[in-house]
Amino acid sequence: MLADLVLPLECGGCGAPSTRWCGTCAQTIASRADEPVLVTPRLDPGVPVFALGRYAGPRRQAILAVKERGRADLVGPLGEALRAGLSRLLTWGVLAAPLVVVPAPTRFTAARRRGGDPVARMARAAAAPGVTVVDALRMRALTKDSVGLSAAARQRNVTGRIRLRGSALRNVVGEVLLVDDVVTTGATATEGVRVLQTAGTSVAAVLVIAHA
Repeated sequence: MLADLVLPLECGGCGAPSTRWCGTCAQTIASRADEPVLVTPRLDPGVPVFALGRYAGPRRQAILAVKERGRADLVGPLGEALRAGLSRLLTWGVLAAPLVVVPAPTRFTAARRRGGDPVARMARAAAAPGVTVVDALRMRALTKDSVGLSAAARQRNVTGRIRLRGSALRNVVGEVLLVDDVVTTGATATEGVRVLQTAGTSVAAVLVIAHA
């Protein structure tokens, strides 16, 4: 196709030509019977943290493609993986419906550059019956990009910089699940959980697509 000559199609996970998302990469990030797994980030948010897999291979490439190259077409596959993990946590009894899913916040400048907040879009793609997605958190301006920062520096970078969006959680019923694309040190998860708990919500767990 002429469009492919101008903007060549390639898999967001492995770079295979003529497809946006190949079957092999789809199988790679599909949630297995024992996933998501419990992980232990360096900074403990005080609630269980579950990850669908390692931040490597097609999973890593797909997340980077969404965040850094504007591949909005990959929000669907990553959202599907997130939905499968969420469903499994509900089945295991780790979570209970009704459930409120709160996306971890993205810096405003990064979200604008990416054509919207990718984590929020993935969370909405993962929504299921009995699950409500609420964009309850925001990141204050001037928060730095956390890439390359140490665990201590990441914690300093986000401490006090995550805020609740007004009355976003008013009259919301159910447990809260914080979701993110990647957990590295746990700094964002820790601050997000703290803000939600300070607002009087019951945070049951954190679920991420990948752990580094």
